[in-house]
Amino acid sequence: MIPPIRNIAIIAHVDHGKTTLVDQLLRQSGTFRDNQQVAERVMDSNDIERERGITILAKNCAVKWQGTHINIVDTPGHADFGGEVERALSMVDGVVLLIDAQEGPMPQTRFVTKKALALGLKPIVVVNKVDKPGSRCDYVINAAFELFDKLGASEAQLDFPVVYASGLNGWAALKEGAPGEAWGSDMAPLFETILAHVPAHEGDPEAPLQLQISSLDYSTYVGRIGVGRINSGTLRPAMEVLVMDGPESEGGRSWRGRINQVLKFDGLERVVADAAGPGDIVLVNGIEDIGIGVTITDPLAPQPLPMLKVDEPTLTMNFCVNTSPLAGREGKFVTSRQIWDRLQKELQSNVALRVKESGEDGVFEVSGRGELHLTILLENMRREGYELAVSKPRVVFHEVDGPAGKERHEPIELVTVDVEDQHQGGVMQALGERKGELVNMETDGRGRVRLEYRIPARGLIGFSNEFMNLTRGTGLISNIFDGYEAYKGEIEGRKNGVLISMDDGEIVTYALGKLDDRGRMFVKPGDPVYEGMIVGIHSRDNDLVVNAVRTKQLTNFRVSGKEDAIKITPPIELTLEYAVEFIDDDELVEITPKSIRLRKRFLKEHERKRASREATPG
Repeated sequence: MIPPIRNIAIIAHVDHGKTTLVDQLLRQSGTFRDNQQVAERVMDSNDIERERGITILAKNCAVKWQGTHINIVDTPGHADFGGEVERALSMVDGVVLLIDAQEGPMPQTRFVTKKALALGLKPIVVVNKVDKPGSRCDYVINAAFELFDKLGASEAQLDFPVVYASGLNGWAALKEGAPGEAWGSDMAPLFETILAHVPAHEGDPEAPLQLQISSLDYSTYVGRIGVGRINSGTLRPAMEVLVMDGPESEGGRSWRGRINQVLKFDGLERVVADAAGPGDIVLVNGIEDIGIGVTITDPLAPQPLPMLKVDEPTLTMNFCVNTSPLAGREGKFVTSRQIWDRLQKELQSNVALRVKESGEDGVFEVSGRGELHLTILLENMRREGYELAVSKPRVVFHEVDGPAGKERHEPIELVTVDVEDQHQGGVMQALGERKGELVNMETDGRGRVRLEYRIPARGLIGFSNEFMNLTRGTGLISNIFDGYEAYKGEIEGRKNGVLISMDDGEIVTYALGKLDDRGRMFVKPGDPVYEGMIVGIHSRDNDLVVNAVRTKQLTNFRVSGKEDAIKITPPIELTLEYAVEFIDDDELVEITPKSIRLRKRFLKEHERKRASREATPG
């Protein structure tokens, strides 16, 4: 007999403890042996996810509780990975909304919740970290209710069950307990709430097959693997099927295929199944041209579903072949063909990405949902051995018909910042300069204030570093796409110029000592440099060409040793995010597996002068 099935997605803002909670559900359902060594945040299997402590890819696992098979989809909390969230929600019948007991609902909670409510999914609210000092359970529940109401939730969705939990300590409870004590003994109350409030999937196992592919995986043994939920019918290995990318009336294509293996999730493992029925989340292989959103259906009674819709990208960057004098020294894959092939491979699973060739040779336009979305791709590419250069991110404008003809509209972000009271003025001034409009302001009575702004996406490019400096590292900022509006006008760019190397060679300590009062450096002694490479930030607003490879003139006179001990300010550590945010329109980031360098687009000074003359006619 097939066990009853529940399919749930766990959604939350970044760092609210979602992956830690899934760890506990896996442990307490008996998925792991008592003596089994298990890593923390076991669902964050990607190296970058572990390093940054964020979830990037939606992942599946399954647990058994009192005879019920519960499929759990762990979704990303960051709006840049919204493409992952939307696909994950198409596979489930209910959502567990996890909210930090101190912070309350955050913008990215709002983003995923809006998607879930629109699909008619009924949420279970889990107030996590209730054992933390400063937890505000009543505030969080009221804020969640207000959020659902604003997002147009139905009466049934507003009547949500509440579970209090401490994911780190592994317990959940249905009512509040005493401060400083455990309110429950284990996660059983959460499991029971899921069984009571998430509907079982209703589908006829005898009906024609209907399975929509929501995500892709790849294996060197069996090729491309499709992951999705069976809506109706029964799926078996070696079955003849019809693959359709949408209804024929909407221009959808169809082709025949044969299923090789059918696999289900059991804990974190994938196990081969003889058959799978309605509600099962399965992995299938054997169909070479399988893609995201296609429907696998019965050839005799095809029932295609509409293709999955994903929000359009809001940011574009140019990915170029690295043309610097140091090109090819550190990377394995350096040609335009290799970069193009890698981007095409990424498109197979990263549905929110767009790639097209530009008019220039070796330059590709790559569009994504935000800076993090694009920089994660770049980080993965450099770890795989790719070497390339990228331009400053720019927003994707829309041309819209208005009363006076065509109007240019730009993406607007909803930004939430949590700062200490003493930093509020500086942050508000900085956001005002970037065309931000204050829409809400709340104080928590403990010396911190939460500000909500609507701001053009252009205004956020390069802001996170300035924000960290303004708040001395104590501020929290998060943003989410909020729609398109009419162009808001020019926004002032970077206030400082840069120091540009005038020669090729290696950085010399003596030269850095002479340049120390000119600004902050990105390089240290011994680093290779070339003409046109950016070696530091100028303390003024203009660019300055400097000699960073100048050595001391040696004479046969002996002098006192005080000049020998040159004191140099430590350089700024270049990270990929900082570099991409820092550069201006006429600059590039050179990315290799071992190095991140900044450079001018035109390396020669006379070329830069000519380009600036052409850019400012008259």
